[in-house]
Amino acid sequence: MTFDVYDLMAEAVKEAEKAASIGEVPVGAVIADEAGSIIARAHNSPIALEDPTAHAEILALRQAAGKLHNYRLPGCTLAVTIEPCIMCMGAALHARVERLVYGAPDPKWGGAGSLYDLAGDPRLNHHIEVVPGVREAECRELMQAFFRSRR
Repeated sequence: MTFDVYDLMAEAVKEAEKAASIGEVPVGAVIADEAGSIIARAHNSPIALEDPTAHAEILALRQAAGKLHNYRLPGCTLAVTIEPCIMCMGAALHARVERLVYGAPDPKWGGAGSLYDLAGDPRLNHHIEVVPGVREAECRELMQAFFRSRR
């Protein structure tokens, strides 16, 4: 990696905060190209968009693909505040994302090692380098604070 994944995660956290501010589960995602320039950013929006697939990662993948005019994102890094679910990991694999950076693990839904390990499944023809735990405490606290406020 030729760029700072902590700075990239800081941008994902900003997106997660946007989600929380509109009542969405606070998950944020950004995608950087090989040089580390952010080419997409998104936050969870399934309630606002009335779309169960409107996870931050899916929206960011769509945006990045549109910007690059390619459904494949070779050399790109996806940074997300919480470990992606299996739907989002499947999309990242199909997009041929090179690297996944995530903040806090998700033992209930995680698809990048906590519950399932789609990124490293030897049966698949693409594998994603996974960098877990970047700004983990900050990402976890954002999620926990959101759910505390709803109880």
